[in-house]
Amino acid sequence: MSRPGLKRFSVGEGEAAREIAVLVRPGKAPGLFWLGGFRSDMHGTKAEALDLWAGEEGRAATRFDYSGHGASGGRFEDGTISRWLDETIAVFDEFTREPQVLVGSSMGGWLALLLAKRLGERNDGDRLQGIVLLAPAVDMTKELLWKHLNAVERRKLKKQGFIERRSDYSPEPDIITSALIEDGEKHLFGEQPIETGCPVHVIQGMQDREVPWAHATRLMEHLAFDDAVLTLVRDGDHRLSRPEDIERLIGAVSAMIEG
Repeated sequence: MSRPGLKRFSVGEGEAAREIAVLVRPGKAPGLFWLGGFRSDMHGTKAEALDLWAGEEGRAATRFDYSGHGASGGRFEDGTISRWLDETIAVFDEFTREPQVLVGSSMGGWLALLLAKRLGERNDGDRLQGIVLLAPAVDMTKELLWKHLNAVERRKLKKQGFIERRSDYSPEPDIITSALIEDGEKHLFGEQPIETGCPVHVIQGMQDREVPWAHATRLMEHLAFDDAVLTLVRDGDHRLSRPEDIERLIGAVSAMIEG
């Protein structure tokens, strides 16, 4: 079995330059391209399980940390959707050549769809074999963050430029910046149709408190141009990291490869 190798490369210029950590496992195509969630890293349960499976199958796999996350450089507080999307595109272009199955978790689901949009705009859609989305937090800066802030939080955000919110996944609070919210407006899909040019499989837990399952059903209404499937996991939460969830994820990815 091949082993993933750690690569580092710089994205951005001048003061905006940051070092991105990437784990690249060589192997056959189509490869797997992992996009993690907000404040997660490439060593999470799902990412590790998917990479292990890729190794067993002799398949290529790429995963990385956004700036301000995990082993990558930069401050988390400087992060925006534009910044993390630029890093995603840079990693995709630098470390993949053959068609890929994108696997996006939470915020990574939004970034996966934005990556697909960018590839389509530059006529590179044939680089996608398929997309698997886990609790995709599409348009999260507006729909899952801003709309759920109370009046006090909104005033505080505008006054000091950030707020701290309790996290269910870390002893440290989540830092939500006004820059993140404002920048997100540039990337909202809103009511527009979303065309990826490849099959899409959405897996969504119905006990998810971060990304309600109704959010996933609304997303399906906008994937009208693609072969799109939604799997609702009745007892699944936001993590979707139980053994049965991992099995479901790998099954969806395997079907994309065989498809």
